[in-house]
Amino acid sequence: MNSSLISADDAWMLWGFIAVWAAVSIYLEQRYRWAAAVSGAVLALGGSMLFTNAGILPAESPVYDAVWSYVVPLAIPLLLFQINVRKILKESGRLLMIFCISALGTAAGSVIAFFLFKQQIPHLEKIGGMISASYIGGGVNFAAMAAKFSTPGEYVSSTVVADNFMMALLFFILMGIPALKWFQKRFGVHEETAGSKNQAEAYWKRKEMSLQDIALNIGTAFAIVAVSVKTAAFFKERFSSDGGFQFLAFILGDQFLLLTTLTILLTIAFPRYFERLRGTQEIGTYLIYLFFVVIGIPADLRIILMNAPLLLAFVFVVAMSNLLVTLAAGKLLRFRLEEILLACNASVGGPTTAAAMAIAKGWQSLVAPVMLVGTFGYLIGNYVGTLLGTWFSTLV
Repeated sequence: MNSSLISADDAWMLWGFIAVWAAVSIYLEQRYRWAAAVSGAVLALGGSMLFTNAGILPAESPVYDAVWSYVVPLAIPLLLFQINVRKILKESGRLLMIFCISALGTAAGSVIAFFLFKQQIPHLEKIGGMISASYIGGGVNFAAMAAKFSTPGEYVSSTVVADNFMMALLFFILMGIPALKWFQKRFGVHEETAGSKNQAEAYWKRKEMSLQDIALNIGTAFAIVAVSVKTAAFFKERFSSDGGFQFLAFILGDQFLLLTTLTILLTIAFPRYFERLRGTQEIGTYLIYLFFVVIGIPADLRIILMNAPLLLAFVFVVAMSNLLVTLAAGKLLRFRLEEILLACNASVGGPTTAAAMAIAKGWQSLVAPVMLVGTFGYLIGNYVGTLLGTWFSTLV
């Protein structure tokens, strides 16, 4: 039955491939501009997909299930540890407001795109939840929703391909808008160039990290996940059959929502503890790259090529809705063009690409605020994705 070179029960070889290919993808993204343009996520899933279709890796294995069940939940709190809600509200008031409007644009676009394509794209109720969460937060929200809704691997891979292509297109649009006279006349903007350094390499520059940081990061993440999983299972079992308390089962019985909520409450209660931790983003991002490798493994190349164009149309509607809503509301509420474009970038692409754009355009005063509001998207993305994905599932 298993015709692959590496058998499905060869755990060490499979874990070795996943860990090494994730590392190679990160290295290539930070070392070469062509790889940064493609993105490490696409390199990770594209490479594993090719190895599977070449007959080297098995399409199914308990190892892959372990990544979905254990690695993704551990990555979520790690990537949320650095969110400082008080600081976001204090220092990013204007930008936070237009960011929330961008998030509404994403939600509206997801609804419109779902009704446009629900007959043409399989599993769109799940993909819609994933994209709505991702285009408000980022990769961590995408991974959480993919795991929550148990989306088939080949459709997750197709969505990642379409998403990354759309992100590249949107980034070019956002970078070009300030140079257009039509926008200059109606919004006004100042623009300075700041070099063309590999932004992935610049963002992930070498940082000081101790053994204690690693121990506290991983130990805290494990503790939060363990408590969240057990608590969610308790509430789900206790209230799921009780008609009057089914809403509690929906909120408190959802492992990923509870995980997000508990992490944020802890960062609010103990801000100094989490602020002192080093390496949270690095460890969490590496774990997300393990997820990207795994979602490419069971992918059938024919299904990806067949679905990617339609999915590209789907994410195009969502992204354009975000941009148009943000521009219209920004003009009405007298936001500066740079604030509008960075909010749109932060919601769809996350804090990293938004900061890269601010640096490239010379909007230095907005680099720190846009990083803050971008991380705020991690907080609210899972809630929006869960709400829309659950609603979409009742319509198919």
